[in-house]
Amino acid sequence: MEFAKLITTEDIKAHNSASDCWVVIDDQVWDVTNFAPEHPGGASFLLKYAGRDATEGYSEYHSPGVVKDSLSLDCFKGNLDRSTIDAEWKQKPVGNNNTQAVPEDEKPPLHNIINSYDFEEVAAKTASSKTFAFYSTAATDCWTRDMNQSMYKRLWFRPRVMRDVAEVDTSSTILGMPVNVPLFICPTGLAKMINPEGEKALARAAKSTGILEVLSTSASHPLEEILQEAPDYPFLFQLYVNKDRKKSEEVIKRATALGVKAIFVTVDAAGRGKRESDERIKVDEIVINPVTGQRAEQDKKGGGLTRLMGSYIDQALTWEDIKWIRSLTDLPIVVKGITGAEDAKLAMDHGVEGIVLSNHGGRNLDYSPPAILLLLEMHKNCPEVFDRMEVYVDGGIRRGGDILKALCLGAKAVGIGRTFLYSLNYGTEGAEHLVELLKDEMESCMKLLGIKNLSEVHPGLVNTSDVDHLVPSTPGHPYAKWRPRPRL
Repeated sequence: MEFAKLITTEDIKAHNSASDCWVVIDDQVWDVTNFAPEHPGGASFLLKYAGRDATEGYSEYHSPGVVKDSLSLDCFKGNLDRSTIDAEWKQKPVGNNNTQAVPEDEKPPLHNIINSYDFEEVAAKTASSKTFAFYSTAATDCWTRDMNQSMYKRLWFRPRVMRDVAEVDTSSTILGMPVNVPLFICPTGLAKMINPEGEKALARAAKSTGILEVLSTSASHPLEEILQEAPDYPFLFQLYVNKDRKKSEEVIKRATALGVKAIFVTVDAAGRGKRESDERIKVDEIVINPVTGQRAEQDKKGGGLTRLMGSYIDQALTWEDIKWIRSLTDLPIVVKGITGAEDAKLAMDHGVEGIVLSNHGGRNLDYSPPAILLLLEMHKNCPEVFDRMEVYVDGGIRRGGDILKALCLGAKAVGIGRTFLYSLNYGTEGAEHLVELLKDEMESCMKLLGIKNLSEVHPGLVNTSDVDHLVPSTPGHPYAKWRPRPRL
């Protein structure tokens, strides 16, 4: 490619429509006309840069090699003739209203961060407004997001005393893989928004601290590049099933060949939540009608990255598709996004190796139940699931004590998403520091509870009476026999 044809800025600017779209990435000119409608971030995100240099916008989300992996060589048109760059070419596209992050030296030193809440507070002040809005936002009233945290605060410990807890051990296993703490980094995607290293930095932190990372379908870096950061270390892979099933087949086979240890299938994304904090931010893209090519600023529904993401996700996914996934890989399958006992039973009946009780961090369906309540629902309505598969929870976990509460109620491990993204504000060291903080809090709680290792956790160590009345005792509803009157 380095000896390719040189193309002037005037020639590039002529290809500036939805039906003829060229972009420049790292001085390489690419024709993305046919790829734009398939772009996971939405066509408008690419078409904003039609006939322009897209390097800055591209680099915020992707590593350099992604474009070569995503496009065929036929799409490569040549190299930018830098001698033709003028003042007009250097101008940024219209619509870039994003508030920039503060300089690195204005962040508090990492040693001043003493709990997980500190990471969020610093990110709110120092990350770009677009980044923090996308990470922190949740659906509509954000009630589920907030209840995820507050429900943990309504569970009380029941400690025992006079036990030998001179030495405590937080180690455990996840799907047979040893971990120093029963914790995994949730698949979040777009981690590069807060740190250029993104998921690669998290991979290094996972290995150094002895936890696991679930790599997202929407990761900022190619799977191969992330895995290279921690050779010979186990990683898990999260799958959004694509409407184009062949693409998902390729992804599953590729992940399996690369050595990931399990497939986490996200099943709670049939629709996208209305995330208003994100939509209020005027992100740096212009909405473009892919048919007419007409450009407009944000429409009446607002802007936001959420509306651009996930258009490829298959909304017709059913339980029968577990068989299809099983036919493509011998890896353990974990179903992520279970919010009720009846679906937990179905997961068990379909022979999956694990489930994640999760409401997507409150980002999709607001007023979904908090995961800690779902653990209680499992005990009340289908306790057999704990013997048949591993049960994990995510959402709202901010303290080492929260982790212990979930383990006492039957969770095998817990996942954390947003806080790891906030910790990436400090790179790999930030994520490592977060794990150490949580581990220290766990060890302190274990000693004060009177247990020395995680084989000793049990429901008797927590008092759930403040929330027991919120847990349904039957699969139906007391008013289930009621039906609306037929229309006349």
